[in-house]
Amino acid sequence: MRGRSLGVLAAVLVLAAASMAREPVGTLAGTLLDSHGNPVEGATVFIQTSDGQHPHATRTDADGQFVFERYSIGQYDVRASIYSVFTDWSRRVLIRANRTTHITLHLPAAVK
Repeated sequence: MRGRSLGVLAAVLVLAAASMAREPVGTLAGTLLDSHGNPVEGATVFIQTSDGQHPHATRTDADGQFVFERYSIGQYDVRASIYSVFTDWSRRVLIRANRTTHITLHLPAAVK
């Protein structure tokens, strides 16, 4: 009987792990542009949940692009900065399951 109980317990744990592994996730991708519409390389882009939790950051590439992959579905706030110049917060950006949400951020002043 003990072996059977362990088998049932193992099956429950496997199912629980499989269920957790399938948590719906999505991607946020975007572009950072300067005030002239040119892409900004090397800027820091910040993301956090709309309640201010779980902050993360990444950098823009040579085309001003950035990506946050495999994020839990929900609403996030996003902004970028370079040389102490910040974009406004993009509030309540929705990340959906198995999709990529695209946004464009704009710096308020030219950055050299």
